[in-house]
Amino acid sequence: MALTPNIRGALFMSLSMAGFTFNDTIVKLLSADLNMGQIIFIRGVIASILIYLLARHRGALRPLRLLLDRWVALRVFGEVVGTLTFVIGLAHIPVANASAILQALPLAVTMGAALFLNEPVGWRRWTAILAGFAGVMLIVRPGVEGFSPYSLMIVGTVIFAAIRDIATRRVDPAIPSLYLSAVTAPAVALSGLLIIEPLGGWQPLAAIHVGWVVGAAVLLLVGYQFVIMAMREGEISFIAPFRYTSFLWAVLLGFLVFNDIPDVFMIIGGAIVIGSGLYTLYRERITHGAAIAARAPERHNP
Repeated sequence: MALTPNIRGALFMSLSMAGFTFNDTIVKLLSADLNMGQIIFIRGVIASILIYLLARHRGALRPLRLLLDRWVALRVFGEVVGTLTFVIGLAHIPVANASAILQALPLAVTMGAALFLNEPVGWRRWTAILAGFAGVMLIVRPGVEGFSPYSLMIVGTVIFAAIRDIATRRVDPAIPSLYLSAVTAPAVALSGLLIIEPLGGWQPLAAIHVGWVVGAAVLLLVGYQFVIMAMREGEISFIAPFRYTSFLWAVLLGFLVFNDIPDVFMIIGGAIVIGSGLYTLYRERITHGAAIAARAPERHNP
């Protein structure tokens, strides 16, 4: 039986989130032995080669002068800084906590689109956004016992990832997604190279380390490609909520690999963030449907 576009999209999105979360788990494992800048650099070099070969095969390469486009440049900047803050923060806090904070990204994108792209956002979605960020504060718990300043690095990741996603909306649609990945991956690799020395210098690599880094790079590519495939299938409002499966993977892998058990604050905060995100997606679907219905009579008028 053939799968519908919505079901295929949901499956692709779930596979994408699994790829990203397994990649995060490997990176956190490697952080016990290797410099984080070293991990970013090696993984970035491998990912760059894989993405370049794929982009070349699909005819997605374009002139490098497109990097001078301000939206492409801003997207690359957001990806680079977001990657650095996330990987450094991930080395010091549980995978599930980092994932729970990251679930606020759709809320941050909605807020940024309202503030900087003049997209209409009603009071219901603003309330959901504020509730979601309150959930993030519950996870981070600034000023109380158990607070880790590295949680703020993940909050920074949300901000810079939102900048990346908002910039992506303004990039010329004629520029292939694979081209954007092909120019972003080397920039991320270079940023890793630049922070190796400040973070303690190059550490000796064992064969097992190389194998894990290659695996992380492949999983990263899987994540990126499946999320692109997901967004090109079916209705975004149906598919987007499956982003939150990454949180389920993070809780499971955190427990199985690191024996991390989420505390009550993280569970409640994560539930608030995810609930707020789902409600925001629901309201966006309602608003979009109303806008289409309002324009329909115009198309039928003489």
